[in-house]
Amino acid sequence: MDKITAYCGLVCTDCNAYIATQANDQAALERVVAQWRDEYHVPDITVEGVMCDGCLGAAGRHCGHCYECEIRACGMARGVVNCAYCADYGCERLERFWGFAPNLRAALDAIRAGL
Repeated sequence: MDKITAYCGLVCTDCNAYIATQANDQAALERVVAQWRDEYHVPDITVEGVMCDGCLGAAGRHCGHCYECEIRACGMARGVVNCAYCADYGCERLERFWGFAPNLRAALDAIRAGL
């Protein structure tokens, strides 16, 4: 399977929600729900809220956060593959997000270095 890197640098194809969705593994989806309820403090999240076919496409299933993600919305509006391809790479949105997830910057930096 080809690696899918989201706008923010998250590797969708490494995400447990993506993997469980693609495998149609109900038990794994339930484990993701339990983990995300605790990790992200979202007690009402459901299996439908974690099912995801990857962040990049407009079609398909997306986890609940995809619909509110300002980085994803910006990337889609700009029509870039992911933020590494954006002329404004390293923008304020990304910098703020990387404060919470600095490891994702390295993924995008590596992609950008290869452009």
